[in-house]
Amino acid sequence: MAFDALVPKKAGVLALIAAAGVSLAPAPADARPAAPTDRQIAAATRQAPGGLSALAWMVTDADTGTVLAAKNPHRRLAPASTLKTLFAVTVLPKFPADRVREVSAGDLAGLGAGSSVVGVHEGGRYTVADLWRGVFLRSGNDAVHVLAAMNGGWSATAREMQQTANRLGARNTTVKSPDGYDTPGQVSSAADLTAFARAGLADEQFARYCSTLRARFPEGGADSVQIENTNRLLVGSHGMARYPGMIGVKNGYTSKAGNTLIAAARRNGHTLIATVLNPQSGETNGVYKEAGSLLDWGFDHVNHPSPVADDTGPAEDTP
Repeated sequence: MAFDALVPKKAGVLALIAAAGVSLAPAPADARPAAPTDRQIAAATRQAPGGLSALAWMVTDADTGTVLAAKNPHRRLAPASTLKTLFAVTVLPKFPADRVREVSAGDLAGLGAGSSVVGVHEGGRYTVADLWRGVFLRSGNDAVHVLAAMNGGWSATAREMQQTANRLGARNTTVKSPDGYDTPGQVSSAADLTAFARAGLADEQFARYCSTLRARFPEGGADSVQIENTNRLLVGSHGMARYPGMIGVKNGYTSKAGNTLIAAARRNGHTLIATVLNPQSGETNGVYKEAGSLLDWGFDHVNHPSPVADDTGPAEDTP
């Protein structure tokens, strides 16, 4: 079921995005939400949420940028597919959704071994909307490769993503592989990934794709199949209930990064973002449980005036 099937046709996708509290107008490049400053994540006297095992995490008010709590927010870690948020912020505005791409062998060249894929095939014809659904729902590195080829190539797209990160003040991010595939030197941080999510949610298309539960891939094709979003807090799957008010954003996993997640939810007039990197508990669904705990804590504390941070020292690379 595509995103616009989640509400009555008369209401359409705009009603659902508005109900989620997401801005409908893309922000100008120089006005996009920036990474939080050290002042925003200065320590306060309130106790931060406990019981979390992630190497780094942050919970933020998406509307104001206020950081409610954080641990190691600037620590440089492998981001896995959460880096696709930066890819989308960079590339999504460039191509109309109905543009069709016939995929060549070159488009798929260099696809990493063991990559998550949505099923893009050489010779297939896909709309840009198909490809973005593949990126957001199935974390399809094959779809990222095709869109990057349309954008001037893999290396050019990585450089442009780096420029976008720099413009957003994301000083802990180094882009080497636009799909988030483990690559030496590629890192980001909870603070930077939160900034990418805030910038993305300011764009109607990004908000629509990251909130889509299910869709046909390719849409309208004779050989289309149903795909489902891999974000378990959004769909409610694999032993996780759907988180109340969940509106996306992106999950990821690689052997180096572990489990990573950017989760945004809207409740009681507030939109919060919880970013969780590499939980160490070993618990099944640990990244989703820790993100849910952060969101619960955030909604309980979002009206308190003082932000809180835990261990917000200078950036450091992962061991």
